[in-house]
Amino acid sequence: MTASAVDNIGTLVTNDARVGSGPLGVIRDAAVVVENGLVRWVGPRHRLPASDSRYDLQGRAALPGFVDSHAHLVFCGDRADEFAARMRGDAYRTGGILTTIAATRSATDTELTATTRRLVAEALRSGTTTVEIKSGYGQTVADELRGLRVAAAFTTERTLLAAHVPPPEFAGRADEYVTMVCERMIPVCAPHARWIDVFCEQGAFDADQCRAVLQTGIGAGLGARVHGNQLGPGPGVRLAVDVGAASVDHVTHVDAGDVDALAGGPTAATLLPGAEFSTCGPYPDARRLLDAGVTVALATDCNPGTSFTTSMPFVVALAVREMNMTPDEAVWSATAGGAVALRRNDIGVLRVGSRADMIGLDAPSHLHLAYRPGVALVHEVWKDGVLR
Repeated sequence: MTASAVDNIGTLVTNDARVGSGPLGVIRDAAVVVENGLVRWVGPRHRLPASDSRYDLQGRAALPGFVDSHAHLVFCGDRADEFAARMRGDAYRTGGILTTIAATRSATDTELTATTRRLVAEALRSGTTTVEIKSGYGQTVADELRGLRVAAAFTTERTLLAAHVPPPEFAGRADEYVTMVCERMIPVCAPHARWIDVFCEQGAFDADQCRAVLQTGIGAGLGARVHGNQLGPGPGVRLAVDVGAASVDHVTHVDAGDVDALAGGPTAATLLPGAEFSTCGPYPDARRLLDAGVTVALATDCNPGTSFTTSMPFVVALAVREMNMTPDEAVWSATAGGAVALRRNDIGVLRVGSRADMIGLDAPSHLHLAYRPGVALVHEVWKDGVLR
């Protein structure tokens, strides 16, 4: 095995307060040694141990690769006209998902794989080294299984979004669709997924329907995730906490009881400001959640209808500008926070034994991710210790 050093790092975010300063564990004049895809050593560069090769970062900043814990990348079709209509003042409605379901069902495996590959590569270029990928644009047993198999080529974090919206053939019969999901879809698809997800929202599925899907998925060995409280107040947050979900995502419209439930439980709140940017909706109150002690993650929600971005730097900038997060908080939430939302301790951090997923910035510190929004600052990306 060969050990490679990334040396001459101006400021290094480790997300390990034991090895650096502040909650981000920042080390100045730092270096990292990677071996066999893992971090072997991290610390001040004047203590750098011997290695087989050296990469000079020339004083630039480095941090863990972004962890995008909420993305819908297996689809075909385009909804740019829908976006333009919202920019003219139309309200967002969940029914637009049906357009993507139709396009995805009619696409070939080759077309779906090509779209997913393009988006994963795009995300990697902007620093995303771990991405969760959901199904949910098929809504038949065969199409959901196909979506998960496409995703398997790109990530281990695969989510069966079985209850996204009732598909056209089940219009007005959501209970019958849920029965089909529980009795037929989950048994077939669960071996190909790690997570089960539901869209608990008016226009999608109610609390009882979502609970049935989640409990069936959990019984099949899947971890739980929930889309909740995006379009208005609702039961999604407390349902997620009640079933022990790893994360409840969106969390835009919450009351004091929702916040208390999150603060007292193991469920992370994954905020998706790209969706608010694209739908012209109100942004989540991250400050309220953080001050209550809730674990906050940030993710892109990349999808063709309501947040067509793979850029975690863009999400970081939005979180700082629109959701009252500090730059440090936003960077933590986009890295270590995403790892918590996926219940992983080997990513989103740079410490001995973690995955050697790291990005270098064409900037002197991580603060520039929010300070210079829209600028392509990601200069290097290491995934599993390999410079990509």
